[in-house]
Amino acid sequence: MHMRRAGSLILLLFLCCSLAYGAEPSVGAQGAALVDGNTGRLLWGKNAEEPLAMASTTKIMTAILVLENASLDDVVTVSKNAAGQPEVNMNLKAGEQWKVGDLLSAMMLRSYNDTAVALAEHVSGSVEAFCELMTKKAAEIGAEDTVFGSPNGLDSQIPFEKHHSTAKDMALIAAYALKKEKFCSVIAQPSVTIYEITGKRQCQVTNADRFLLEYKGAMGVKTGYTNKAGHCFVGAAEQNGVRLITTVLGSGWGTSGKEKKWSDTKEIMNYGFATFFPYEVAGKGQLCGNVTILHSKVGSVDAILQEGCQGLFSKEEQGALQLYIALPESIEAPIQAGQELGNAQIKLKDEVLAEIPILADRSAPAYTLGDWYFYLLHNWITWF
Repeated sequence: MHMRRAGSLILLLFLCCSLAYGAEPSVGAQGAALVDGNTGRLLWGKNAEEPLAMASTTKIMTAILVLENASLDDVVTVSKNAAGQPEVNMNLKAGEQWKVGDLLSAMMLRSYNDTAVALAEHVSGSVEAFCELMTKKAAEIGAEDTVFGSPNGLDSQIPFEKHHSTAKDMALIAAYALKKEKFCSVIAQPSVTIYEITGKRQCQVTNADRFLLEYKGAMGVKTGYTNKAGHCFVGAAEQNGVRLITTVLGSGWGTSGKEKKWSDTKEIMNYGFATFFPYEVAGKGQLCGNVTILHSKVGSVDAILQEGCQGLFSKEEQGALQLYIALPESIEAPIQAGQELGNAQIKLKDEVLAEIPILADRSAPAYTLGDWYFYLLHNWITWF
């Protein structure tokens, strides 16, 4: 449908497709989220944006900052503070020296709290400075209600307002981390043997993530538990090119809660893969209309999308997707190829999923003096 009013063109496209639609999951977690691993869009949630304790899923952010601010071959000298961290720990000793990459593996596979503190101090000099960096990074990623007061997730001595996140935020943080090849390779290790620099001590570390072994296409990510948070898990899986990320926070306490976090995760994943499928809403270079160019030999230029828009959508959502295009009817020359002419919005009901610039497909130079002469002469003859 085309509508031209007040110098603007609004193009409304309804996009439809018939796909299978799964039943929504029923989970015990206090907060849960299912996120598109590529776009970060929240696909389903249960109290997904409610601030909750997140236990050792905190270490996902610790790993991100280590990968971005240190070399894996750097040598970490263990401080007294790091060595004094409570269980679960690797029993690090003050003065020991380990490579960053080895401590990173130990932290992510077995959730050792002393390794997290040792890495935080190596990167920032102190736990406090590292936590400030964690919170800042969360905001940059788009985690809107996340604050870190600990690099390892131990929260008994930290007020809730200084250390919390949401199911959605933790999934977004994981989505960011999973775009790092090294992060993916670390969390997928079944086990690893690491050595203290002097060779006097070694440690065999096995992966505590059962999800890796029990779910098709599982990529892993991170478990967590504290008395305050209960059993938590952020998980990722990829099937047929579709990457989903789930978070469950507070799936329960005790043995039953430990099992529940796995069953909650699998149920959400099953729902996601049965319900959401790749769908291209708009393509890069897609024609959006044309714009008249004033005072140029080029009478008009085609208007095309700068970027495409793809994502995971259910059958119901595909029927509700809308592409709105806003363009002027005309514009004064000169115009350069690639110049922005207008913008497009991808909307799902009232939610704006993306805003995309609309560009000129070619240049349209302004009249030269000779062109103006003939233009004026032509119009003069026409007038008289």
